[in-house]
Amino acid sequence: MLRRIPLFAVPTLLIVLCVSSAQVQPQKQPVTDPLPSWNDGPAKRAIVDFVRVTTDKASPKYVEPAERIATFDNDGTLLVEQPLYTQLVFAFERVRILAGEKPEIKNKEPFKTIIASSPEAMPNLPRKDLEDILGVTHAGMTVEQFRTIVKDWFATAKHPRFKRPYPECIYQPMLEVMRYLRANGFKTYMVTGGGQEFVRVFSDKSYGIPPEQIVGTAVKLKYQYRDGKPAMMRLAQLLMIDDEEGKPEDIETFIRRKPLAAFGNSDGDRQMLEWTQSGPGARLMMLVHHDDAVREYAYGAKSKIGTFSDSLMAEAKKQGWSVISMKDDWKQIFPFE
Repeated sequence: MLRRIPLFAVPTLLIVLCVSSAQVQPQKQPVTDPLPSWNDGPAKRAIVDFVRVTTDKASPKYVEPAERIATFDNDGTLLVEQPLYTQLVFAFERVRILAGEKPEIKNKEPFKTIIASSPEAMPNLPRKDLEDILGVTHAGMTVEQFRTIVKDWFATAKHPRFKRPYPECIYQPMLEVMRYLRANGFKTYMVTGGGQEFVRVFSDKSYGIPPEQIVGTAVKLKYQYRDGKPAMMRLAQLLMIDDEEGKPEDIETFIRRKPLAAFGNSDGDRQMLEWTQSGPGARLMMLVHHDDAVREYAYGAKSKIGTFSDSLMAEAKKQGWSVISMKDDWKQIFPFE
């Protein structure tokens, strides 16, 4: 015999049933896009698929965490490099400052030309001139003194077009890639043709890459005593140039593991991508192509800054490297947008 339910109890019963039903229903978790600044396309899929196959233990291409290494170029790959490399802007401004302290350099080349020219109009200086400039502006001081000078410069210097501090002129999509890789057990290194100590000043805060994971062009150091205390002096002599074949050489010297993924944007990164691809298993080689003159810059084979030659493009197509179109693949370019 069924018992009648009083009418006044029906609303309460319905509430109990609804609550019970809600408790037993599985809750759907929102799917978070790890690369929200990327448009859907081959480049984004290549990154996601690479992370999936290398971190899924059921995958035949699974890689142990200790072997998950990714390397990134800096200028033009993570940070805007037009109209002039950031470190050269710093060096040229230092020349003008030092000219007031050392009048003897005012009439000597290449310093005379630098003082008389705007950074955007600077001619393409030969390597010898660049080494002379770096010797005057980057050496003859302790490591700590150099770090302080660079840190103070970054605190006030702004990009001529975007009117933002240089550490803000970094690419939001690439920040997302680095965070995505690190969240999946990858260790991210910067392998840059820029000055190792120069980049170390802002790399941790801006990129999440600690100083010890920066490999770059470096000057020789000398242990000395100053006022009876130990000091590490920066000499006007190059220790290593981290560009072209120097990149894989320095990766082997300092990291000692072949990268699974490498990201670059110019001819100077070619050998790093070749070295990465030469290993077994899943590999990811990517090149940023600057083809967005509206939001950033459009340049390539004819540019003296960040040259992306026709032969590099041909090799990318032949080897199956992913070419990232800044115009088509990136919804957003800078964090401040």
